[in-house]
Amino acid sequence: MGRLDGKRIVVTGSSRGLGRGFAIGCAEEGASVIINGTNPDAVAEVEATIRDAGGTATPVIGSVADESVCESLVATCVEQYGGIDVMVNNAGIVRDKTIMKMTVEEWDEVMAVNLRGVFSCTKHAALAMRDQDPQGGHIIEVISASGLSGGFGQGNYAASKAGIMGLLRTCFMEFTRYNIRVNAIWPVAETDMTQVVFNRANAQAEQQGADAPSPVEMGFGKPHEVAQGIIYLASDGAVHLNGQCMSFNGRKTALWSHPAENYLEFHAEPWSADELDAYYQDKEPLPIYRPAMIKP
Repeated sequence: MGRLDGKRIVVTGSSRGLGRGFAIGCAEEGASVIINGTNPDAVAEVEATIRDAGGTATPVIGSVADESVCESLVATCVEQYGGIDVMVNNAGIVRDKTIMKMTVEEWDEVMAVNLRGVFSCTKHAALAMRDQDPQGGHIIEVISASGLSGGFGQGNYAASKAGIMGLLRTCFMEFTRYNIRVNAIWPVAETDMTQVVFNRANAQAEQQGADAPSPVEMGFGKPHEVAQGIIYLASDGAVHLNGQCMSFNGRKTALWSHPAENYLEFHAEPWSADELDAYYQDKEPLPIYRPAMIKP
């Protein structure tokens, strides 16, 4: 018995990296999986890997920047497997540059995949899940540290992932009545997309005459290790979670709190600028939180 026996799952951007690990991991646990990517050969390799292991997979080629592809992902899942239980919005790209060097085209390209694509897939998955009432479904949004805490040279990527969190909270408000849950996961894994992090660490270690740290020492897991987080969230064991954000690197996990007010103060009458000046004079600016990647 697999943890996901009978589940019907769509994993966007599943031809390589984390998405590949997510799709293979879900199939190994008994799910029927719709796999997706823009490279037909890479998608075919994932499909063959799943089928050779006795799993079930159906490919849909195309970019989630195209809404018709998002609609096709959901429609194919419903047609092939009889419904959709879980949508994993994993597809994402990076076009890293500092903001003063970034072009509008580089901004738009990232937003088209990372945010508009998530919106379109979320929308069409929710429409199908609503029609499955009272069964509903579960939408899992894949985010990143950049979206939670910012990322140098990743203004477009960080904004897209932060936007997903705003979308998630809105979906929580709108979808719960249809028994549709929405959660996010911040997965930390060693992939092509994160290779730049290791390159920087290796260069720094070389300059210092030290040994280069391993990915594990830097708080990064392998895709198949991090896939356990998706497997858990997609399972019935996580039905009590809704509107949450979980971080997971294979060895460390946490739930993130939602934005909250600090230094809260009410006045009976409207504040003046002078009063605000006096009130905040002794208030320390709140720090931007940087998560711990490894155990202290």
